[in-house]
Amino acid sequence: MTLVNLFLRQPEVGRFFGIRHFSTKPKFGLLFDIDGVIVRGRTVLPPVPKAFDRLRDPNGKFRVPTVFVTNSGNALRSQKASDLSRWIGFQVEEEQVVMAHSPLQMFKQYHEKQFLISGQGPVKAIANELGFKNTITIEELAKNFPSLDYIDVSKRNPRCGPIDPDFPRIEGIVMFGEPKAWETSLQLMVDLLITDGMPTNMPLDIPHPHIPVLACNMDLLWVAEAPIPRYGHGAYLLCLENLYKKVTGKNMVYTALVGKPSEVTYHHSNRMLLKHAKSIGIDHSIETIYAVGDNINTDVFGANLYDKYLSRYARGKGSKSQNMESLIGHDGTKSSAKACISILVETGVHKRDSEFISDHSPRDFLPVEEALCKPAFIVDDVGCAIDLAFKEEKFD
Repeated sequence: MTLVNLFLRQPEVGRFFGIRHFSTKPKFGLLFDIDGVIVRGRTVLPPVPKAFDRLRDPNGKFRVPTVFVTNSGNALRSQKASDLSRWIGFQVEEEQVVMAHSPLQMFKQYHEKQFLISGQGPVKAIANELGFKNTITIEELAKNFPSLDYIDVSKRNPRCGPIDPDFPRIEGIVMFGEPKAWETSLQLMVDLLITDGMPTNMPLDIPHPHIPVLACNMDLLWVAEAPIPRYGHGAYLLCLENLYKKVTGKNMVYTALVGKPSEVTYHHSNRMLLKHAKSIGIDHSIETIYAVGDNINTDVFGANLYDKYLSRYARGKGSKSQNMESLIGHDGTKSSAKACISILVETGVHKRDSEFISDHSPRDFLPVEEALCKPAFIVDDVGCAIDLAFKEEKFD
């Protein structure tokens, strides 16, 4: 099923044919965004505890397959699961959490290489959990090449480095999320890209393609406690791309872009949804996925893009999208889902009738079809989204 025939699932159709049934074991699953859907910053949105109580069985466990998919990349899954458990009022397992960086565990061909890692939080622990064995942080890179970090006049050091004579050549860059000091990170990353990973001298020829770049989280904007949306990692990526092009005349090339709206992330989330279904005693197929989010350009665009993939996959045509064919072939997972339905809530980035332009072109997934940016449903909040999914599935 694709977006064009969603009308077949409308309640009016069911009532017309007199169809009404309830199932104790659902054939659908739920994907929830977190920021702007469940919380704003650290504040739990009002409908959340009561809304999620509908998903709990008499034993206090989930009765509907549920996975939380966030573009956040500054924490371990275990910490995010602990936070979610506190927010919704009952246990969320680590296996139910998909972070922006989670799909990188499938990119095993890079796990033994020397990678620069960027972001906030326990970046070393995150990288290790994903399988990366050899990592260098921005701080470690700057310490070994002091003369490169020259923005702050109070820290300027003319020594070129590397300080450690055994400092390894950087073989790739992985960005989990926006760094703290953008100016340092932007400068040093461009340095690595134009020097093939060893910034000791100005190169005569700029290598292109450059060393691999893996980026997580393309959100230009996200919401916290502030009344106005804040810049996200997508804004940092936009700066990096444009600076690289300005000094080289070439386009920066991503080896992989993960996090929403990437199909790789939705494929990984689907795998996690199937695992959760089995863990709560559901052994039949999950036919429909409802994806709930607050951002048209990530949550809605990504869900609709994955819906399109599922339609192609059902017809035996596979996927032409970035990395999907190789990943599916590698992990052997076959989706039973026939549709991924996007539900947009208005408690986060999106605000109907606002003159603030929260939408931006998902530039990395061109050409953009207009239909991919249109949610199947728009509702007030996450409680209404759960109600809608239950009503659509005749489930209670």
